[in-house]
Amino acid sequence: MFENLTDRLSVTLKNLRGQGRLSEDNIKDSLREVRQALLEADVALPVVRDFIEGVREKALGQAVIGSVSPGQALIKVVNDELVAIMGHQHAAINLDIKPPVIILMAGLQGAGKTTTVAKLARRLIEVDKKTVMVASTDIYRPAAISQLQTLAGEVKAIFHPSDSSQSPVKIARQALDAAKKHNADVLIVDTAGRLSIDEQMMDEIKSIHAELDPTETLFVVDSMTGQDAANTAKSFGEALPLTGVILTKTDGDARGGAALSVRQITGRPIKYIGSGEKTDALEAFHPERMASRILGMGDILSLVEQAHEKVDLDKAEKLARKVKKGKGFDLEDLRDQFVQMEKMGGISSMMDKLPGMGAGVSKAMQSPAHTKQMKKMVAIIDSMTPQERRKPEVINGSRKRRMAVGSGTQIQDVNRLLKQHKQMQKMMKKMGSKGGMANMMRGLKGNLPPGMQF
Repeated sequence: MFENLTDRLSVTLKNLRGQGRLSEDNIKDSLREVRQALLEADVALPVVRDFIEGVREKALGQAVIGSVSPGQALIKVVNDELVAIMGHQHAAINLDIKPPVIILMAGLQGAGKTTTVAKLARRLIEVDKKTVMVASTDIYRPAAISQLQTLAGEVKAIFHPSDSSQSPVKIARQALDAAKKHNADVLIVDTAGRLSIDEQMMDEIKSIHAELDPTETLFVVDSMTGQDAANTAKSFGEALPLTGVILTKTDGDARGGAALSVRQITGRPIKYIGSGEKTDALEAFHPERMASRILGMGDILSLVEQAHEKVDLDKAEKLARKVKKGKGFDLEDLRDQFVQMEKMGGISSMMDKLPGMGAGVSKAMQSPAHTKQMKKMVAIIDSMTPQERRKPEVINGSRKRRMAVGSGTQIQDVNRLLKQHKQMQKMMKKMGSKGGMANMMRGLKGNLPPGMQF
């Protein structure tokens, strides 16, 4: 997300280096470039106009203090304006009321609404430690109810059964009664989507809203539709008292126009962003962190939170103790690292949040070939015996052939994995020795293992 915008803004801001002061002359061309970058990112025109005007007013005449360059000064101004149009701070779901907290989900067909219900349920269960019930009032789409039932089982939410012979309002009423009987903390109600906004759809969801009087009414929208996402959200906002927006499919959106337009056009905050189809792929939306990512400055806070939520801390601590004691980093440890990385959205997701990595690096790491390579390596390790994982030195030619056949790979893939493991062993040894992380980073410089090159 935002790869194209990040690249364009990076080039534009670099061009201001060497100037002594931000003035009308040296900022005019830069703002034209920023404006073009925002329009190419499919940001709504009124939002672009307000943004550029806000940056111009704040940037003009700012003196450069000390060693701060005009480029850095403008970055600060652009960062502040990005935060302002996206909403200043994270707008959390209101869970501090008498249960059950009712969340009504609205949106067009194909936006990923049902999957988002499961993602949100999982987050509320695992992060907020709430008991969650889910229900579907979508009596029109084939298998919509059974899809939610399957997802509910996956995320360990309570599923309220319904069928296409019932009216959506009746399902909503019965789901609320069931949530109270089960002492559920949260009830999430999925609604039917349409291919476009129509009167029948709006009347139905208004009736459900009137029946439930929900705490939160969230609009789920496909971020890949760009500024159309913001316009659709505005139409829903005129029919329903929306409390927030969830952007989906952000992993397929290199432009980011929806994220920059929705808040300004609807007046409603973005609460979460979803990427991918897995039920753990939902992040809280923090405007200040997103602005930092857009400007290529990373998002360390989100990376730390993600690690805390998804990484097996016991395994991580065990590996740290093992490395500190100087014990070998075996292939089982390497496999654990690949699995933990996958849980955090893959290396591309991590790179995207690291300062200075840039959109080009993140995009390179998102290639299907890279993901395939990592899965290959896990498959090869899975085809090894416990002894081979613990003592790679016993692996000979015949064992390699067996591993290649067992994992559906080639012998050169096995050799590549073993080479990468040796390099990782060296890094871990440096990390465990005096100097620790500094030694490891020196070892990493210009010497990334195969499969992690970009």
